[in-house]
This record gives sequence, C-alpha cells and structure tokens, in this order.
Amino acid sequence: MRRVGFPNRQRGAAILTAMITVVLVATLASAMLWQQWRGVEVETAQRSRVQAAWILVGALDWARLILREDARQGGADHLAEPWAVPLAPARLSTFLAAERGEALVTDDTDASQAAFLSGQMEDLQARLNVTNLIDNGKLHEPSLAAWRRLFEHLNLPEPELQAVTQALLRARGASTESPAATSASTRQPLQPLATSDLLWLGLSERSLLALMPFVTVLPVRTPVNLNTAAPEVLLASVPGLDMATAQSFVLARTRHHMETLSDADTLLDKPELRFDAEAHGVASRFFQVTGRLRLGEVSVQEMSLLQRDGMEVKTLSRTRQRLVSPGPTLQ
Repeated sequence: MRRVGFPNRQRGAAILTAMITVVLVATLASAMLWQQWRGVEVETAQRSRVQAAWILVGALDWARLILREDARQGGADHLAEPWAVPLAPARLSTFLAAERGEALVTDDTDASQAAFLSGQMEDLQARLNVTNLIDNGKLHEPSLAAWRRLFEHLNLPEPELQAVTQALLRARGASTESPAATSASTRQPLQPLATSDLLWLGLSERSLLALMPFVTVLPVRTPVNLNTAAPEVLLASVPGLDMATAQSFVLARTRHHMETLSDADTLLDKPELRFDAEAHGVASRFFQVTGRLRLGEVSVQEMSLLQRDGMEVKTLSRTRQRLVSPGPTLQ
C-alpha cells in the first residue's frame, strides 16, 4: 500500500524552514541596523557635546578679554559698559563672516544644524553676599540686618533666615556644642559654594527662588556696587531707605553713573542717609558669565564665576548643563 501526500509534506516543511530562515535573517539584519544607528547617534551626540564645550570655552575667553579691557580703562563698573551688554542669540557664522570681512549669506534650509550663541555677564557684587553674614566666626550684625530687610520686603519667613545663619555658623566651626552632644541633625554642614546650596542650610525652595536675583555666594566679603545693584538690594543694604527712593536712585544713575561714594551721596540727595564705605562701593571684582549654545537639537548652558584683580581675570568655577526646556534654574 502506497503512502499518499508524503512529497507534499516535505514541500510544506521546506517552505516553513525557508520562512523561518527569512525571519531570522530579517531579525539579525534589523538588530545590526539598530546597533549601527545607535552607534551613529552616540557618536553624533558625543561630537556635538565636544563641539559645544569648545565653543563655550571660547565664549568664556572672550568674556575674560572684555573684563581685562574694562580694567585697562579703569574707573567704576556700571551698566553702560560693554561687559553689561547681553549677547542676543546669533549664528556663529556671523562672527566668522565678520572676522573675514565677508557678507553673511543665510541659508534657512540648514537652520536645524546651525549653531546659535547667546549669553550675558552679570555683576555679582550687585547682590547681597552670603559670606558677609559671618565675620571672624560671629554674625555680622549690619549684614544680618540687611538680610532681614530683604526677607521682610519679599515676605519671606524670618525663621528660615535664622536657620541659615545658624547653619553658616556651624559650617564655619563656630558651634558651641561639644562633639559628644552633637546629634546627626546638628552635625557641621558643608559651607555653601553656590546660591542653590542654601537649600541644605534650611532655606525652602520657594524662598530660594525669590532670593536668587538678589543674593550670591562669593569666596570673600564684598561691598554692594551701587552702580549695578537692584532697588531691592539697595533697600536692604541702606538702613532707612524706602523702595520709592531706591527706584528713583536707580533711575537717576542711568543718566550718570557714580565714580565715588561721594557721587552716590550727592545722587541720593538724602542728607539723613549716607552710604557706608564698608558695605558699599562703585567697582566690582566678581562677575558671572552665562553662555548658551544651541547646536542642532542640543542646547547647552554654562555658568562661570570670574574674579578680576587688576588686569588678571581668573575662573573660579564652571558649571555646565544641558537645557531641556526653558525655566528658572537654581544656580
């Protein structure tokens, strides 16, 4: 008796084997293509990151050059000087074309690959300095009074200021507690290096966001620059000054900056109020440079702290982050 359909079963098995082979080949090919695509993406991101880093280094050197040229001119530091003019987002190709003396020809078709640079330089002595709160291991009462006035003006809770000052004293090793009596909650905290570090000293995030435009952390004690300080900082640093007078003072200095504290007293025109040479000045040593670079789909921001002593401008710190979406950042 003959078996019927055996060649058909063989033919079906061959087709099934061929289909399985095709599926395996397609799967392996897809995996290889994915690996290749992933490698290209990683290499592209790495190249963009390195290029962005070098461009921001060049922007920082440019900022240092501006500060050195400003020091060469001498005099007070005010908001009408070149360093205070922000750089609006501009294509890097505009700088290259200007350097070669050529006309820039824009091509909107490659806008996604163009590099845009922007930034600004800020005078950090236009703010209240956290370091001023401690002097020789003790609270500096005039500086503490200035911070109280700022807290009161911004409607911030004063207990947070007390917590910050006590934490600063412990960070400076000024705590009166013995090591045996020190609990985990009262251990000596780290000294703050940036404004955002005030969070671990007892400041809430809401209070920090309100204070950020008006306070800073610098390595040494510094006076407030009257040529650049905001009305809120002037209100806090000058006892008896009201907001209306502070705003009028800021408006008046836009027409003529001050070269000396005597000029500031004359501009204020309040005989009962006088600026303190220890707490106020008209020149600055510390500046913050913020550089932002958009290279294709990558946006990077770098913030640098610069110290200027005479013609020497040195970088004290640099922080870099990738920008995901616009919004306030804690620095």
